[in-house]
Amino acid sequence: MADKDNSVNMVREGAKAAYHHGDLRAAVIAAGLARLEAGDGAELGLRALARDVGVSATALYRHFPDKEALLDALADEGLRRLGRLQTRAWTEAGGGAAGFKATGIAYVRFAHDAPALFRLSFTRQMPERQGEGRDDGGAVAYGLLRAGVGEMLPGAPDGDAAALHAWALVHGLAMLILDRRIAWDEDRVAAVVGLTFGGVG
Repeated sequence: MADKDNSVNMVREGAKAAYHHGDLRAAVIAAGLARLEAGDGAELGLRALARDVGVSATALYRHFPDKEALLDALADEGLRRLGRLQTRAWTEAGGGAAGFKATGIAYVRFAHDAPALFRLSFTRQMPERQGEGRDDGGAVAYGLLRAGVGEMLPGAPDGDAAALHAWALVHGLAMLILDRRIAWDEDRVAAVVGLTFGGVG
């Protein structure tokens, strides 16, 4: 996986990856992410990914009972990656207003750099799909958002509304870029994000 947080023992064979031993769940998620990154409507079924890692489809059912569970796992990984990127951006900018703005820019950049994963992550994470005890990869990203709003507007009467305002800004900007309504321009993104993430208002 790109961030090397869950390395798996695989051998690349052309565009495929043959699984040998280690964490099968992580290997399948890595294969799914590779298919997403390849684009062109790549198939994300259990059988296709089983072929990619060199195991039978039945071997995957212990980790993913169906395709829905697989897609949820990929979406969670996308949100975890977003959270790590935003955390890094916050830290490197030194926190505060600069850090909050940096997390907003990182959000839009993530959408631009990984459009298929971004879309999947935000179409799978719906309230009705959240079960008790279910891992939610978006917790870090949302925690940063609430912390940033808390620092920028400590007296805000409704912190949740302020957080939603900031989130709607970067998500809407990201979608305008992905839908090619506006062109990607990082300087312009920084200027637009700064209007809200520099003061949440």
